[in-house]
Amino acid sequence: MLIFPAIDLYEGKAVRLYKGDYKQMTVYSENPPELAEAFYKAGAGCLHLVDLEGAKTGETPNIDVIRRIRKAAPLFTEVGGGVRSMAVVERYLDAGIDRVILGTAAVTDPTFLREAVETYGEKIAVGVDIKDGKVAIKGWTEKSALDAFDFCRDLQNLGVKTIICTDISRDGAMQGTNRALYGELSKMLALNIVASGGVSTLEDVKALRALDLYGAIIGKAYYTGAIDLREAIGAAT
Repeated sequence: MLIFPAIDLYEGKAVRLYKGDYKQMTVYSENPPELAEAFYKAGAGCLHLVDLEGAKTGETPNIDVIRRIRKAAPLFTEVGGGVRSMAVVERYLDAGIDRVILGTAAVTDPTFLREAVETYGEKIAVGVDIKDGKVAIKGWTEKSALDAFDFCRDLQNLGVKTIICTDISRDGAMQGTNRALYGELSKMLALNIVASGGVSTLEDVKALRALDLYGAIIGKAYYTGAIDLREAIGAAT
């Protein structure tokens, strides 16, 4: 299983939100490229980036720091946050990003989703944010009528290869990951599933690996020291 250490970007800084709340933001680094380099030195091969400002604007306000992150360490890098147009997808791919994550737009604009998948194939992933069994959108502020499991099946049928699945109730809360949810998804789907939200102990990492998931994202647990990244990578392999 791959470990994706996460960098959430806001005004060029690495931050973390509590359950997606911009009013509950903690700044962990003023120099995100140095973080990426530290991840690489700890043995990471992958990196998960989120442009929190882009999530609001639909643009790429942190693209300059993303380019610097990309140059700082040779990590397979995926990025999401407000990707709503082919122009933004292309901008990220031109900046050297390996995979672009569609979120709200995958729900609200199926034509864009189809075009992106047909054009770029495995370079497109979809973030599936789950709240009370439904797909949440617009920075987790709204809950759609879509059943999360039905939506994942539809993505698979469309040709999506990778989903980043977040249980919102666990994100940044250090309460452990939702193993039952990921177990059910793993049995049901032939997709690459990346677990996100609440991965806060080595036991979480080992449990997700036992479910034969493709990957897991580690965010707040790294920044608070609850998980040693090198140990997590070892536990995942």
